Amino acid sequence: MLRSRFLTAGAAMLATALSATTALADITILAWPGEPAESAFRKVLDLYNSTEGAKNNSKASVIYFSQQGFKEKMLADVAAGSKEFDVMLTATYDVGLYAPFMTPIDDLVTDDVYKVVSKNSIETQKYEGKTYGIPTDLSLHFLYYRNDLIDQLNTDPAWKAKYEEISEKILGKKLSPKPADQWDWDDFIASALFFTKSINPDSPTRYGTVLQMKNLLYNIMLWQGTVASNGGNWRDKDGNITVDSPAYKRGLEIYKIITDNEATPGDSSTYEYGEANSVFGAGQVAFMLQWNAAVPEFKDATKYPAVAGKLGLSHEPAGSEGPKTHFHSLGLGINKNSAKQDEAKAFLAWLATAEPMKLYAKEGGSPPLAEGLMAEIAGDRPEMLLMGEHAAKYGFVMDGATSAKALAIYTNMAENFTGYWTGEIEQDEAIANVVADMKKAFAP
Repeated sequence: MLRSRFLTAGAAMLATALSATTALADITILAWPGEPAESAFRKVLDLYNSTEGAKNNSKASVIYFSQQGFKEKMLADVAAGSKEFDVMLTATYDVGLYAPFMTPIDDLVTDDVYKVVSKNSIETQKYEGKTYGIPTDLSLHFLYYRNDLIDQLNTDPAWKAKYEEISEKILGKKLSPKPADQWDWDDFIASALFFTKSINPDSPTRYGTVLQMKNLLYNIMLWQGTVASNGGNWRDKDGNITVDSPAYKRGLEIYKIITDNEATPGDSSTYEYGEANSVFGAGQVAFMLQWNAAVPEFKDATKYPAVAGKLGLSHEPAGSEGPKTHFHSLGLGINKNSAKQDEAKAFLAWLATAEPMKLYAKEGGSPPLAEGLMAEIAGDRPEMLLMGEHAAKYGFVMDGATSAKALAIYTNMAENFTGYWTGEIEQDEAIANVVADMKKAFAP
């Protein structure tokens, strides 16, 4: 296939100029770990190395850090001038933090790129008017549930009666089952209690849900839909910290009620993405909140036979402001320290074309494709259309959550809120600690 089929006009000129003089050097890419995106990205690199890279005698390889401490290590490396990697991860919530150590790539973002990736996703990779990354993944949250179990709950008279009994006994109000797409947070809690065998001996699952409560900033992103759906934010329009609020207290209590009633596995305080998938995939729980990236995993009957063919997806439960979901994009940009700036740009230019992006989507990645390409792959990945819909209708970004201080704030929240959920500190103390830290972070 001709090169013009793969490259934008600007990138084609760049690659032609480079190949006219010398072969491109090999490059190293630092990417976000975790399946299925990790395997999907390796296949994209295989495609690059066998096509565009081979033409230019260049090879791309990838390295992964552990998710735990990933951002801190990457920041320490680039701030120290590391050249270990040429292409690095960037994300909506930290683009302001990493921008001083990255090379702007506005020259790569042409009209042809907008035909491949959505324009609004490019905007999430900008800081102070400059573009720092090609978005590779859209991240938001779904309510994953076993549709066979939720359907039975809504149709079986005995199950309905037991549900009402449990909700009245533990929550103090008699609730009736609802379809998952009509849940509010009380329904989420009551359903977790009903599907917990220690509470309901007839439950087909051991626990109702699985909460990700490891002291990890990404778990706070997953949790904070409970807050936003009830009108909570980091700051108000005047810049005042608004964490000490009914919305935050309600969000914290949702997890605490489930934890205290043992409706999530007892070691959930050590859980993140992978552990939650394993528990849900093994049929031990009826539903969970999870990142959209997990959907392809549960379509694999050989990996998760207990869930395959029984997976339901919906938006998160509603609060007083309706359903909400945290969302952001992950992307790849250029390490300013790299001595291979041209090579890195050539790779990103190729990445922002149709063939690698469609391959990435088909193999399990979640790229924010433009509307035309999204329709092309919808048959293989129907949840991709749901992603676009949910981002538009329910997506939120906390005020201040794209600043250079965002990661540190998320980390502090994780320390304190995990401490509350595990009973190490009281709710008021946890909130006060977070507020104090945020005031320092956002001080003039």
